[in-house]
Amino acid sequence: MHEENKAAANGCSKIRSGTQNGAALLALMEKTGYSMVQQNGQRKFGGPPPGWEGPPPPRGCEVFVGKIPRDMYEDELVPVFERAGKIYELRLMMEFSGENRGYAFVMYTTKEEAQLAIKILNNYEIRPGKFIGVCVSLDNCRLFIGAIPKDKKKEEILNEMKKVTEGVVDVIVYPNAADKTKNRGFAFVEYESHRAAAMARRRLIPGTFQPWGHTIQVDWADPEKVVDEETMQKVKVLYVRNLMISTTEDKIKAEFNKFKPGVVERVKKLRDYAFVHFFHREDAVAAMSVMNGKCIDGASIEVTLAKPVNKESSWKQHFNGQISPTSENLLGFPNKEDGSKILGKTPSLSVRLNGQHSPGPPEVERSTYPIFPGIKLTPISMYSLKLSHFSSAVMHLDYFCHKNSWAPPEYCLYSTTSQDGKILLVYKVLITSIADDTQTYFMPEKLCTTVEDAKELAAQFTLLHL
Repeated sequence: MHEENKAAANGCSKIRSGTQNGAALLALMEKTGYSMVQQNGQRKFGGPPPGWEGPPPPRGCEVFVGKIPRDMYEDELVPVFERAGKIYELRLMMEFSGENRGYAFVMYTTKEEAQLAIKILNNYEIRPGKFIGVCVSLDNCRLFIGAIPKDKKKEEILNEMKKVTEGVVDVIVYPNAADKTKNRGFAFVEYESHRAAAMARRRLIPGTFQPWGHTIQVDWADPEKVVDEETMQKVKVLYVRNLMISTTEDKIKAEFNKFKPGVVERVKKLRDYAFVHFFHREDAVAAMSVMNGKCIDGASIEVTLAKPVNKESSWKQHFNGQISPTSENLLGFPNKEDGSKILGKTPSLSVRLNGQHSPGPPEVERSTYPIFPGIKLTPISMYSLKLSHFSSAVMHLDYFCHKNSWAPPEYCLYSTTSQDGKILLVYKVLITSIADDTQTYFMPEKLCTTVEDAKELAAQFTLLHL
């Protein structure tokens, strides 16, 4: 192990003085007792730490660190991240040249330590003028399976997935909004680990596996929002799912007031789900326990605490919350001032990866195709599509708000007259988070000559600043 440590310590000698850097890393390992191994483009410090017994820490203990100076290594990083707690493992992504790749993953021994690291080290000035970004690392264990026959029940889908993939823990199926006897044509399959999910995704590639004679769609599911325990302890809003389309807000309010009259402040319903706001948290928690699984207008409802929107972290998860398929999630840390520089007539929707712009969603294929006799057309919701199917920022913003359970964006049009007499237009966009009832306005600092361009610019500006 000592030889491995020495080899890893000398691995970045091409950037810093080999003797100086190697000595610093060896001194760190001698001081801490941690081992260090470099393999597969990353250098692992610890994992486990000396004297560790039992399994690794659970999910939620790892943070992602972005915008690390390329000539910074463990001897500088470890002391900084030890301020939040005991490090189980630090994985620094490495280039072949010996530089780091600008990002790392730090796993702590507890979730509380990981949350503290985010709190005290996000936007931390690690060197003069160099600020790192720290957020939760999402180890995705869930796959999205689309194009499932709508008459299949949960048990049938679960059994089918267990036949061909390993490590299946659960299958989540939602009833159709209009017909509760059918599913919505998709399901989420939960696996015991990220590796199991990754292997299953590879196994389920369309064309290689056709359950029930159907070609299914397979992709990574959007990771669930992670909200710290302290914030969740203040939530007094319930998220109610699987309602009938015909069920009214008044009916929902009356049903939730039954167990204790007058506790519900208001209800906001969107299609087949709703947010029930309570005056007091204790009543919301009690109502969740009583109402979960109850029937309203013939539909068995699911009730959970609503997760407040974390504006600071929502942009980190790109525009639709979709995280990279691997655990090495390259989350963006954009600078606010970049918004005005990126904006233009054609939406680029770019984000920053480790300080460099990366392209937004792939260019939409604009070709047209003939409809041949016998082709089956299936009604779908636009929200079941991927971002790559949308070519405009207006559609991206609508999709983004839906994914985060916010109200649809509201556009307010304003005009002025230029010096040469032209009518110039600009939109102000209002985003309302239904879960916590916050309202935020966005308005670009540029005027347009057409309504279409003004709306597109406003949507683009909003996406870049959320």
